[in-house]
Amino acid sequence: MKREDETATAQGGVLVELQLGDAASNFNLERAVCSHGLFMMAPNHWDPHSQTLRRPLRLNLDDDDDTSFTVHVFHSPHSPHALNLRVFGTNTLTLQQEQSLLSQVRRMLRLSEEENRRVIEFHNMHEQAKGRGFGRVFRSPTLFEDMVKCILLCNCQWSRTLSMAQALCDLQAELHHQLPRASNIMAEIKHFAPGTPSGKESKRKPRKCLQKLTKKYAKVLGDEESEMKISTAVTSESYEKTKHISPTFMPEEAGNDFLGKCNPSTTSVDDSLRSSEVTENDSSNSMIGNFPSPRELARLDENFLAKRCGLGYRAGRVIKLAQGVVEGKIQLRELECADGTLSLSDYDKLAEKLRVIDGFGPFTCANVLMCMGYYHVIPADSETMRHLKQVHAKSTSVRTVQQDLENIYGKYAPFQFLAFWSEIWHFYEERFGKLSEMAHSSYKLITAANMRKKAPR
Repeated sequence: MKREDETATAQGGVLVELQLGDAASNFNLERAVCSHGLFMMAPNHWDPHSQTLRRPLRLNLDDDDDTSFTVHVFHSPHSPHALNLRVFGTNTLTLQQEQSLLSQVRRMLRLSEEENRRVIEFHNMHEQAKGRGFGRVFRSPTLFEDMVKCILLCNCQWSRTLSMAQALCDLQAELHHQLPRASNIMAEIKHFAPGTPSGKESKRKPRKCLQKLTKKYAKVLGDEESEMKISTAVTSESYEKTKHISPTFMPEEAGNDFLGKCNPSTTSVDDSLRSSEVTENDSSNSMIGNFPSPRELARLDENFLAKRCGLGYRAGRVIKLAQGVVEGKIQLRELECADGTLSLSDYDKLAEKLRVIDGFGPFTCANVLMCMGYYHVIPADSETMRHLKQVHAKSTSVRTVQQDLENIYGKYAPFQFLAFWSEIWHFYEERFGKLSEMAHSSYKLITAANMRKKAPR
């Protein structure tokens, strides 16, 4: 339902209501948003003071218009059974635009009837998760954005993953808002100066233990050969000079962060984790970049994207993915059921479709499928092994990690991932405090180096 009230009109925006329906009984906006590292990645912005999620969204996903509008999502105490969405930059929305907007927000917050049914079923199995209000894992408004962000998670420090996502959104703003329009976008990008230099990528072969873990996990998806042979490599020059390593899979003693990246920060973790930021009610979307669309990325040059956004070898994979979507070779709607209905029997078929995409090895596929709503497979990496060792006192190895996971979380089938993630997210909050209250500048501190000892409050 759309309401163009006096306040919204005065601020140059439109207020839209998203009815929660049956989900009202178990929905909490803060917990639904701040439930996975994806909420920390640009262009998502969580304001702990106003309990508001803000980010740009496109209102016309099915046409060639990549114009984005800043949207604030908040839960008004006066409307307990609905979320409020304030859309800035326009004073009116067509019915089609409103439906597109609501669809994207529902996807981010997992508000479909099917997802709500699964939340209830999981809560019946897991009383602790129910008590914590955990059951929805935040994701992006589109499957394409999830797929690209899962690529950005591989073989780099968490701080760089955050930087790459931000750089892509900055680039989108520059492409759409700052440059004069031209028929050839490749002529336009020559005006850019690289703003986010990429780090040196790995040229070393993965260690044997990493190769074993890759093959072990690949069997879950039926994939014996995987791009993770590349993405699990250790960054040699950085390691030799600083003894820092940043693979996706890594030796247990090295440590890694909550998304499987090593970021051995020497920064102390203290009260600065608490957010002291004051968020302005910014109604202007002219300088806020959205995550690039397939159309915007498909037209870019690989070398330019690698340098401009620090993507390194990932630039080619991102561009190929975008081109596949634009050319119709990758049908996102076929991958993701519009009604959210899932069947475990379809998991292997979907995994097979994903694995043929360049850059989609077992770990990336498992994370994408989790975003799509499949919770029965736990993506196993060195962070998984660290958690089992530190919390469950399991001396797990690449040979035993899958069996150990099944022994601990198998009773929650088909929601093993939700049970695992509820536990690990609680572990992080015991160390760092509520992640929803963390200052944005401190997101990069969620690293294994800071998990060894309990973070001071």
